[in-house]
Amino acid sequence: MAKLMKSDVVSNIVDQTGLSKKDANAAVDALTATICEALSNGDSVGLIGFGTFETKDRPARTGRNPQTGDPLDIPAKTVPVFKAGKKLRDAAA
Repeated sequence: MAKLMKSDVVSNIVDQTGLSKKDANAAVDALTATICEALSNGDSVGLIGFGTFETKDRPARTGRNPQTGDPLDIPAKTVPVFKAGKKLRDAAA
């Protein structure tokens, strides 16, 4: 299984749309910036058929240090999550 990097995604966009490499790169940057900004504002981003990016609050909990076994407090935090849409789930199956 290969891992596509940003440059591979940009190249695919160039091939599929005929955009210049500079414009395709700007489009990818704009998409990721828009998603990051929306998530930092507590909003979600839904791309129909692809999926939804949103945030989830994880409560504080007690964990264990794997080296010593001592308990340690893990603070609460907000993490990004992605829920795949039907088209993406079907394509991955």
